[in-house]
Amino acid sequence: MELDLGRNGDHDLLVKVAWLYYVADCNQEQIASRLGLSRFKITRLLARAREQGIVKIFIDQQSTETLALAEHLARAYGLTECIVTPALDAEAPDADEVARNGVGMAAASFLVRRLQGFDHVTIGLGWGRTIAAMVQAFPSMAKPNARFVSLMGSLSRAARSNPFDVVHALAQACSGEAYLLPAPIIADTEADFDVLMSQTIVREALAIGTMADFSIASFGSCSRDSLAAQYGLLTESEIKELIGTGAVGDMLGKFFNKRGELVPSSLNRRTPSIPLESIRERELVLLGAGLKKRDALRAVLRSGIVNRLIVDGNLALAVLDG
Repeated sequence: MELDLGRNGDHDLLVKVAWLYYVADCNQEQIASRLGLSRFKITRLLARAREQGIVKIFIDQQSTETLALAEHLARAYGLTECIVTPALDAEAPDADEVARNGVGMAAASFLVRRLQGFDHVTIGLGWGRTIAAMVQAFPSMAKPNARFVSLMGSLSRAARSNPFDVVHALAQACSGEAYLLPAPIIADTEADFDVLMSQTIVREALAIGTMADFSIASFGSCSRDSLAAQYGLLTESEIKELIGTGAVGDMLGKFFNKRGELVPSSLNRRTPSIPLESIRERELVLLGAGLKKRDALRAVLRSGIVNRLIVDGNLALAVLDG
């Protein structure tokens, strides 16, 4: 749990109520009496404190079942570490969102742990809704010598999952530094890609990303239902081309077939990003949530690039099934 201190009275009241409840272990009736407010008002203030991110709660999601599942996945794909969140109702209407939030919370806890092991650290970041969920769950912590750098183009229409936003949000939470790759996620043509990659500001950002101590990325499925397709990053003809080449998933703007190999598509030569060769030389933490990503996750894991995996229980079971 993390409490943010603010300056205006309303924010201060939210912080005070949250602190009394979560830290001082006062019940709502005691808080109401101390502050001269109704118990109903205290309940509403606590709800607002959670909604506004003043209160952030980490839950220990490990159990005998998830630990065993994590060990099986780690052995199957040669991973250094695997963290699995509990398997929940996969048929629920909000199953994917619940899975993302769970993985985001586990990833935020992981990131806090890793940051505590460094005095100076550079962390590379991908993009996507699961990355955004991690950022949402991440608490403020003093780490002024932390640098966060986007591993791929930072410009898109999707503000919620934009690399620009997640890099800045984490840097702000740590009082650290943010470095962006000032380019679109996908260039219009290969010629445009070459021009972008020749720019000094782009080369400087790539150099920082190449030296990252570790990187955190998510991945997507290659389909008309993918995030890239929904946000208009890929045209219908491009999706059709990718499927025709055998692509089943993408990570950091690169598209893979079911064997974990890059597909022969021009799109793999149009995404400004850190070269996979550089990623392979460093530590890569992959976040995954949602049953629809089973084939994509298998493909990315087979690439041999991933060192650590944080995944929801339903997806973990699906990947190991068959």
